[in-house]
Amino acid sequence: MDKLELITRNVEEIVTMDELKNLIETNPHPRVYVGYEPSGNIHLGHMITANKLIDLQQAGFEVTVLLADLHAYLNRKGTMEEIAKIADYNKRCFIALGLSPDKTRFVLGSSYQLSPAYETDVLKMACDTTLNRARRSMDEVSRDAEDPRVSQMIYPLMQALDIAYLGVDVAMGGIDQRKIHMLAREELPAMGYKSPICLHTPILLGLDGTKMSSSKGNNISVDEPADVVTKKIEKAFCPMGQVADNPVLDLFRYHIFIKYPAITIERPEKHGGNLEYASYDALRDDFAAKKVHPMDLKKAAAKYMNLILESVRQRM
Repeated sequence: MDKLELITRNVEEIVTMDELKNLIETNPHPRVYVGYEPSGNIHLGHMITANKLIDLQQAGFEVTVLLADLHAYLNRKGTMEEIAKIADYNKRCFIALGLSPDKTRFVLGSSYQLSPAYETDVLKMACDTTLNRARRSMDEVSRDAEDPRVSQMIYPLMQALDIAYLGVDVAMGGIDQRKIHMLAREELPAMGYKSPICLHTPILLGLDGTKMSSSKGNNISVDEPADVVTKKIEKAFCPMGQVADNPVLDLFRYHIFIKYPAITIERPEKHGGNLEYASYDALRDDFAAKKVHPMDLKKAAAKYMNLILESVRQRM
């Protein structure tokens, strides 16, 4: 797999591809960041971006993880004391998932976001950003989308400025971050900062086929016990032959084949014996052709996900 293929695998959107190609051709150590609100357990959604950061590290990128404590506070995720404890826990989870502590810069947002220069830039950007634009930018990430607080209108302005203050070339996040990243691309140059390249990963459905939510129990936290993980996957939405919006297949695409170049679907001899797959595409095609039963797929998914998460459980 060449460098560009490694950088772009399992990515939903790049803004823009030409800028990305130029960056990796001219800069041997480009810089990328992802920001995470410390607001709860690290789960499958976080793992997608963590896996992508590991890809980028292997491709020569310098990685920064922003533990966005002030953002979490502005989005009403707890007191600063509560958020500080979760931030430390989140950092340990990311390291357990495979981000090198020696090669990853972990930054707490409050370590620089309260500086006079940063606060002045927030005010400058506020003067140039309409309330409608700020609200639209927060549509996908706000806790109270129907009745937002003023604090949540400050949030996207700060996220845009983080890109400049962290000194990165690439801003990465789920596709739900797109509107905020586009705000950054438009507003930062007017303030004398460079426009970032934006790399977006997909937002996956929960295990039941609906929107992922911890309150629904349709997600997997990275430190959950193995038996809980197995039970959740065994109950997951996985219609025979359905490829689109299939959360079990997504486990293979975005998590398992990232860690394992080949996998085995174990089956009794009376049902045809084991099946070996060296790529996600081959597994997907056989499932679409109904050559793999959903329960066999689920059992394999549970096995490999528990192998991946075992190191997290041991370290946490």
